Amino acid sequence: MKLLYKLVALLVVLAMLGVGIMFSLQNEELVPLDVLVYQFSPRSVSFWVLAALVAGGVLGVLASTSILLRQRGALASSNRQLTRARAEVDRLRTAGLKDGE
Repeated sequence: MKLLYKLVALLVVLAMLGVGIMFSLQNEELVPLDVLVYQFSPRSVSFWVLAALVAGGVLGVLASTSILLRQRGALASSNRQLTRARAEVDRLRTAGLKDGE
């Protein structure tokens, strides 16, 4: 099953690479990018589009990583509270059994 997963992942990566190469070859017109205070030198349209795609992907990964880390911290805190609560319940049950004897 792992081999099949790796094979499918490899095929997807190769397909994405092929589409990216074809996109780059079809969009060679040079255009400058002007971002309010700075004007970048002219590059191909495909460069700007692929750079925006990569930047968006990186920012998405960073955003989701920060959310995941925050959620893992909250889960760890909840697990610690649950452990303390269970220990307290066990202590109270043990104390109640001793009193009932």
